[in-house]
Amino acid sequence: MPGVTSEASRNADYETATSFLGEWGRFQQRVFILLCLSFIPNGLTALSMVFLADTPGHRCILPVHLNLSAAWWNSSIPLEEEDSSRGGALVPSKCSRYKLEHVLNYSERGLLPGVDVNLSNVPQEGCLDGWEFDQSVYTSTIVSEWNLVCGESWKKPLTSSMYFGGVLAGSFVSGQLSDRFGRKIVMFATIALQAVTTLIQIFCSSWIMFVILYFLLGLEQISNYLVAFVLGAEILGPQVRTLFSTAGVCLFFAVGYMLLPLLAFFMRDWRLLQVSFMVAGCICLPLFWFIPESPRWLLSQGRIEEAEAIIRKAAKINRIEPPVVIFRTQKNGGKTQEKMAHNICDLLRSPNIRWLSVTLWLVWNTLTIAYYALSLNTANLHGNPFFNCFLSAVVEMPAYGLSWVMFRWCPRRLSVSSTLFAGGLFILIIQLIPAHLVVLSITFEMMGKFSVSTVFAVVYAYTAELYPTVLRNTAVGACSTASRIGSIIAPYFIYLRTYSVSLPYILVGSLTALTGLLSLLLPESFGMPLPDTISHMQSFPGCCQKRPYVITDNKEQESAAEEMSLARQSVTQN
Repeated sequence: MPGVTSEASRNADYETATSFLGEWGRFQQRVFILLCLSFIPNGLTALSMVFLADTPGHRCILPVHLNLSAAWWNSSIPLEEEDSSRGGALVPSKCSRYKLEHVLNYSERGLLPGVDVNLSNVPQEGCLDGWEFDQSVYTSTIVSEWNLVCGESWKKPLTSSMYFGGVLAGSFVSGQLSDRFGRKIVMFATIALQAVTTLIQIFCSSWIMFVILYFLLGLEQISNYLVAFVLGAEILGPQVRTLFSTAGVCLFFAVGYMLLPLLAFFMRDWRLLQVSFMVAGCICLPLFWFIPESPRWLLSQGRIEEAEAIIRKAAKINRIEPPVVIFRTQKNGGKTQEKMAHNICDLLRSPNIRWLSVTLWLVWNTLTIAYYALSLNTANLHGNPFFNCFLSAVVEMPAYGLSWVMFRWCPRRLSVSSTLFAGGLFILIIQLIPAHLVVLSITFEMMGKFSVSTVFAVVYAYTAELYPTVLRNTAVGACSTASRIGSIIAPYFIYLRTYSVSLPYILVGSLTALTGLLSLLLPESFGMPLPDTISHMQSFPGCCQKRPYVITDNKEQESAAEEMSLARQSVTQN
């Protein structure tokens, strides 16, 4: 393209200048491990709402000064079905009680409930004196702290949505800040701010204050996550970069996710659990003295001496003698070269790329909804909530291994569509399982989580392969940013349990299965050369209009993952 300099060529110049360091020396090993360790606190906090906002069993409080007989004291709470859609057992109501003036009247007259008085004829009222919460599982959660139940239950999903709203804001802000002030500074500044925000949260006196701080926490958490991701992608070599951006990031995030239920098991009070999150963040702060700034970023800012100093120190750690001049081209080449004149509007400019972008945005949003809905729902499953959450985290480990196998040897479109469709079927089957088959129900839910986690890891590289080099970073970033809408609305799918336990499974399962079928329209990219310009892109839908199938080597396929790692804008599974 006339007048435009390729970013890839500048990357190639950097790779050539630093090739003497090797791929996996002691310096690269140290950076790889330390950056991966920094993702563990993100895994702790990203899904902490599972325990911070779990809803303990509760019922209306009866004023202690009431002069009620034992029979009326035990019968003052009406019974209702635990889950009317599946014929649940009768349990005391969580949101209503019989009107106390009627109960007092019957008690003083010596009438017995169910014998002399038909309870169905006694009028009811809300919990005017508050609620008493079961403390057999949790000492305290934000739900029991601020009575986020019954008429106030809408505040619980809003709390999670505010966190993901902060994640959305952080996705926009973090890139600009790190480009302006540097990767390392922004990464550790947001880690420190995250610890401070968590500390203030511990002393929250109101739900509104907690929600505001939780929004900031989401912004800070995603900022240090993304900046650490980019920092590792820029420092590490091509082969290690691919490993870091897939297995390294995802697995260490999952380790933090696995530690979450373990900490929550020993710390049943939400404020005490927040202390452990703050400590985990503080432990990462000393890494500031061991993780270097990105030499690529320093070169882009004209700070060549600082970049060379980092590379020379890396050579010393690797016990390699560096050349006299490392960045000769950058020193003598002069000015910073002009960037490509493409922007996000190009994703919608022509019909072909527009339909591709819209379809991928739908796929990403569905994946995000399914992942977070299943993750946040673990506290509502039958059995021990701590074990269920731990199991949900464990299934992500083999899922990431399978995603790597699929990326290396399987067609992309078939991998995404079949796994998405299977995940949707697993989720749909859950609501058909009889209530007493608890183990089978949890098994299918974990199989759904496994499928969704697998697709989540594959879809990053797949998206990077479909778009041309001139738009690849922008396209993957736009897909990830669009998926934040899914994370914001995911808590409300769980909120639908208040109407029917089966409803979230029906909606999430149907949406996931249909999106799996929709993904069949996407072009196939396995074995195809990476497109460099928009004109090189495959036609949409790929299942109807085929292009010549060109076999390429593994290096060309791996380069898609490298491009993806530089553009990736999310978590998650973080």
